[in-house]
Amino acid sequence: MATEEPSGAGFWKRIMPTTALGLAGALFCASIASAFTGAVLYAFYEYRLGQTEDRVDAFEAGFEDEVNAAVERIGTERDDAVGQVQNQLDDLEKFAASGETLQGLLEATAPSVWFVVTRDEAGQPSVGSAFVVFADAEQSFLLTSYNAVRANTQEPAPGITIRKGSEELPVTLTAWDPPNDLALLTVGRPSLPALRWAPTDPPAQVGDRVFVVSGLGASGGSISQGFVADASGNGIQHDSPVGAAFQGGPLLNSAGEVLAVASRAYSPLGFAPEAVFFGVPVRNACATVIRCPDDQSQPG
Repeated sequence: MATEEPSGAGFWKRIMPTTALGLAGALFCASIASAFTGAVLYAFYEYRLGQTEDRVDAFEAGFEDEVNAAVERIGTERDDAVGQVQNQLDDLEKFAASGETLQGLLEATAPSVWFVVTRDEAGQPSVGSAFVVFADAEQSFLLTSYNAVRANTQEPAPGITIRKGSEELPVTLTAWDPPNDLALLTVGRPSLPALRWAPTDPPAQVGDRVFVVSGLGASGGSISQGFVADASGNGIQHDSPVGAAFQGGPLLNSAGEVLAVASRAYSPLGFAPEAVFFGVPVRNACATVIRCPDDQSQPG
């Protein structure tokens, strides 16, 4: 009885070569197929490698530009941040001057600010401060408050001295302007340092911090501070305390430049100031008590 072979086994038996030559041919075909498959895979690998190299080349070509652009953006953002911080610091400086700031202003201006001592019409002590506006090789000239020295416009004059520490110098009242509460003193001390005047542009603004310096103090002077309440050609209204020893002293901006002459008597609006004082614009002196250049810049 014949045995029936499985259908799968018969199929393989029919297609498999039965001779050595057939086996050799089958192996040759398999080799050709393998070589072709390897060639296809290698070509695909080369293709993908080429794409990768192109992408790397493109990345390298644009990387330096991107880095430079990023560095530039970082620099711009840094500068913007620094500017914002500085603006905030400037705003803070308007509202609160530190002890270091006050001490720095006092040290910078002290050589130019002197304490004024005289007497009033009743023979009572009258005091104030004065600051150097210009000097030459023979003498120096100081602005002060007319209110402090007004008795010296009459005879007999009580005489005026200026003091700094233990040093005391006699001075001469050279010119005065009662409406503007200004007086000019001359001292026989050459080349005393003059304070810088603030430029007219930009003008003082409402809310600016201001400082009044006196020539009287344990460290060679004293200083008070306040805000600008109003500013016009008639005067700078401010709330910095102006005691008797401060009248005639310089009213300074934050840069240590003279904006006005501190006064307890100047009243451009016709009524006496109380907690808020009027500083006499320093250039008002050019019209009466000192001679300034045509552009009204600082004399000297």
